[in-house]
Amino acid sequence: MQRKYNDGDGMKIDGKMPSLKKDIEIMMVNISSLERGSTMSEQNTMRAARAAGMISFMFLLSRILGFIRENLSGRLFNRFETDAFFAAFIIPDTMYYLLVGGALSAAFIPIFTEYLAKGEEEEGWKVAGTFINITVLLLALFTVLGVIFADWVAPLEAPYFPADKMKLLANLTRIMFPAVCFTALAGLMGGALNSYQHFLGPALGPIFYNIAIITGAFWLGPRLGIGGMAVGVVAGAIGNFLIQLAFLSKLGRGLYRFGYIDLKNPGFRRMLILMIPALIGLSATQANIAITNVMASALPEGSITALRFANRLIQLPIGIFASGVAMAFFPLLSRLAAQKEMGQFKTNLSLALRFIFFIMIPSAFGLIILRYPIIKILFEGQKFTSHDTMMTAYALLFYSIGLFAHAGILMLPRAFYALKDTWTPVLVSVLSVSLSIALNWLFLHYTQLGVGGFALSFSIMGMVNLFLLMIILRKKINGIDGQAIVLSFLKTLGASLGMTGAIYLVQRIVSDLAGRLVLSGHWKAALEVACGMAVGIPVFFLAAWLLKMDEIALTIRTFKRKFGSKRVS
Repeated sequence: MQRKYNDGDGMKIDGKMPSLKKDIEIMMVNISSLERGSTMSEQNTMRAARAAGMISFMFLLSRILGFIRENLSGRLFNRFETDAFFAAFIIPDTMYYLLVGGALSAAFIPIFTEYLAKGEEEEGWKVAGTFINITVLLLALFTVLGVIFADWVAPLEAPYFPADKMKLLANLTRIMFPAVCFTALAGLMGGALNSYQHFLGPALGPIFYNIAIITGAFWLGPRLGIGGMAVGVVAGAIGNFLIQLAFLSKLGRGLYRFGYIDLKNPGFRRMLILMIPALIGLSATQANIAITNVMASALPEGSITALRFANRLIQLPIGIFASGVAMAFFPLLSRLAAQKEMGQFKTNLSLALRFIFFIMIPSAFGLIILRYPIIKILFEGQKFTSHDTMMTAYALLFYSIGLFAHAGILMLPRAFYALKDTWTPVLVSVLSVSLSIALNWLFLHYTQLGVGGFALSFSIMGMVNLFLLMIILRKKINGIDGQAIVLSFLKTLGASLGMTGAIYLVQRIVSDLAGRLVLSGHWKAALEVACGMAVGIPVFFLAAWLLKMDEIALTIRTFKRKFGSKRVS
């Protein structure tokens, strides 16, 4: 088939319609050339390669410890306690994401790294010192006020809690408030370490943090109840801070000056300007989480815990797969946008989205059909009852509907950032969050959906956010290869339905077999999950192959790049 197509710069080119296989080849060449770019020395390239392997291992270990932490909270403590604990955790989480996720990513690291790259290390530390010292003062004041006024803060976190639960919430809030300061400072110091291309400290910190919480649950839990876990949060935050401080003290070489503040420094002012869009966007997201938590306090006991655990499960494939794709494609898109190579920009963006959907859609279907046995294996036992499993599985069902959208959202804002547009993703996020809050209120007061309603509003928010970004970006760059994206989406959906049917049949067979072998509980659940995955994954790829989906090639190449043998040059 011959056709004319636009290369993105207004030129019409005659020839065969390029296949996705060719797109993959081009993309891989581009990424490889980017990795070997002249801006990075051979020594730094080797360091980055070693760091990537270490960070990947640390990330996996941290994720495992995070699940152990969540598992223990569900098993060792009842839903009265865990609901209060996770409600109290909202404030430390919010402050961390606002400061570290917003200020650090959008402003601190880019500016500080820029000074280091120009050889202006001393001036960079003046800017960094001003930022850090102001942050210390504000967080210290915030912490003191939080500890003093915890009894007044608690009703803002969960206003519908009964009196005894509210008292527990206030105590946990008071205990965990100091973690806000230490966690945020650890994040800032970790950002400074990353700017020096030192990654061990930032990777070790979260591991120690989780270990401290687990230790608090085990060692102090029998004496202090859920308060032991709260103490573990503070101890973990302090430990994380000390780890970053130890590593950074070797690099700062006395350049950091405690108490130094220069509000007129142009670098510091640039940081403040860059922070604004990120803080607005993250504030909207965190406001949605906080308001959802407030509304969920009106639901039956265990609802807040169920929402948290279910959300953690959908974040797992997003964190492992989608975030990796977004991080890999972002520098490539930035380079292509800077070079005005919009044809390749569109090709690679389309490819990234198709690959994300290719992984996330079957993941969502897998979570939906295997939700009960998965949750049973991960959490059920001791004080986490079968009722808790059913409630969490119910929330997971509705969360999974929007899994593909929230994964895609990791990629699309980066496309706007590559085009030097930071405000559009923020405005779309604010609009989507407003819709989510409105839906939460409607579902709470006019339906019987319970936790399912809050999870459903989260999914709807993600889909609205995704589609708005796609529509705006399509107009901004004159097309995003939407036909290819839609076709790939529909084929992936078809292959996922085939996979789901196969898993359903396997579940029926396993259920019958378990009955004959007198297997029940966790053994039956483990057999369902193992057999379901063993059959479901090959069926999905077979169906995708029959549908002639070239995304399989990218999947294979990606795994080869990650785990294949490497030549020594």
